[in-house]
Amino acid sequence: MKKVYIYIIMCLLPLALAAQKKENSNSAISRNLELFNDIYKQLDLFYVDSLNADSVIGRGIRLMLQQIDPFTDYYPEDDEDLRQMATGKYAGIGSVIRYHRKEQRAVISEPYEGTPSQLAGVKAGDVILSIDGKDVKGMLTPKVSSMLRGEAGTTFELKVRRGDEEKSFLITRQTIQLPQVPYSGMLSDGQTGYIYLTGFTDGACREVRNALDDVRRQGAKRLVLDLRGNPGGAVNEAVDIANLFLPKGKKVVYTRGKMKHTDRDYYTATEPVDSLMPLVVLVDGGSASSSEIVAGALQDFDRAVVMGAKTYGKGLIQMVREVPYRGSLKVTTSRYYIPSGRCIQAYDYRRLNPDGSVGTIPDSLTNVFHTAAGREVRDGGGIKPDVEVKPDSLPTMIYELVQSDEFFDYVTHFCRTHPTIAPVGEFRFSDEDYAAFADSIQSSGFEAGKPAKQVLQVLRDVIKREGYQEATSAELDALEAKLTYDIRADLMRFRKEVEPFLYDELAHRYYFQKGGVQQQLIGDPCVERALQVLSSADEYKKILTPAAAKPSVEKKKSKKKKK
Repeated sequence: MKKVYIYIIMCLLPLALAAQKKENSNSAISRNLELFNDIYKQLDLFYVDSLNADSVIGRGIRLMLQQIDPFTDYYPEDDEDLRQMATGKYAGIGSVIRYHRKEQRAVISEPYEGTPSQLAGVKAGDVILSIDGKDVKGMLTPKVSSMLRGEAGTTFELKVRRGDEEKSFLITRQTIQLPQVPYSGMLSDGQTGYIYLTGFTDGACREVRNALDDVRRQGAKRLVLDLRGNPGGAVNEAVDIANLFLPKGKKVVYTRGKMKHTDRDYYTATEPVDSLMPLVVLVDGGSASSSEIVAGALQDFDRAVVMGAKTYGKGLIQMVREVPYRGSLKVTTSRYYIPSGRCIQAYDYRRLNPDGSVGTIPDSLTNVFHTAAGREVRDGGGIKPDVEVKPDSLPTMIYELVQSDEFFDYVTHFCRTHPTIAPVGEFRFSDEDYAAFADSIQSSGFEAGKPAKQVLQVLRDVIKREGYQEATSAELDALEAKLTYDIRADLMRFRKEVEPFLYDELAHRYYFQKGGVQQQLIGDPCVERALQVLSSADEYKKILTPAAAKPSVEKKKSKKKKK
């Protein structure tokens, strides 16, 4: 009888501990919510100035959500970002804008082809002066962007400055949905199709299917699917796109969360368009979420060679829930697992580094899984490519230049003085053209190495406070001199590295997004490596074949004994 009691106690103890843990958690929640409520009430009553509840509490909500993960977010009523994220649609003029520091204004960076801004005559480089009569000087781009957006069908006046001339445009906002496949076509070998996919919002699979049909009609015998820089989107679109290449009835991904209703298995539902065509999927650190589901599923079923750089490693699924006053909460509810059973989440948001940054899961703690054919793959840390192609290493100065106002202004001036240029792939700078570019950048005031100089200035300030300014002055001046670049000489020395960025910007200006993609494919090391793999049936097969298993220590010993 005593044993029976002990057995019952042992069975009930875990339940009691779980209940106690739940009670403690509920108590902590109630205590902290009561504390937060009381603190705000006291501030509202006694603080010397009036408080804006929407601003103070709204910021408190966002700071709370920042402690969880970067994907959980709150969207108040009338916030268009969530709808655009889900559907890819918004009502506006169809232009990318950027902030110009010298002008202290937003400028048009890229009007998309066929949108209200482009059709009205707005051009890249136009400095925005006012929107419906309201001066926008000093306004940051999020504010200006919200003013350019509005209800479809509404008309407003956009006033800009183009060079020395002011121009006004009456623009009617429309529902904008940019293509998620901005370019597809045949690569240089004439036998390989190429599809560039930028997102997974509604209709993504339809666009990929149409592009796939188109390149097959053009004679494609093999395919490159480019997911580089694709941040992802809807899971069902990812499953449907994987289904274009995988047989019916295959589990592409499954999700598991705290609540049972968040658990779901996703299977391919139809027969594939092509389950045999050799396929390479290009990925990089900007490939996340649904991109990783597609790449991971095709890798796990040995259906494609994944190539490029390791993906972001998101591994988390969000659900949108309603909150009071018609707001929305996008909240992480589950993790997703790809066919081999691995979760590729790279960042551990439960444990922060001492500096507040998010730690990554070390390789030593990842686990081995296997593809359908038996190839080893690992969880944690994103999707590791079957064939790694490292990006070219470039001087920091080039990145600083491309992001600068001076580079942007040069291209704007070039476009105004050259109404047309040769087609993509044919346009080239002459030696005189490039020298003029280098002279223009040098005389523009562009300054390279700003981060290093800022650190040096901090060091000077610290040394001055410590009283060692005179003793170290000569050494610091010598270091500063070494950090002063000869801009023109560097531009001439790195011409081969700089020109692709120039051609890319010019292709976008003259031939819009489609031309920009075509330009970026020229000399792309990932695309060139993909063509090599796809053109060699033996190499393609070898990559997708598991390595021969090595005899275990026990087997080796047993063989020796038999001898």
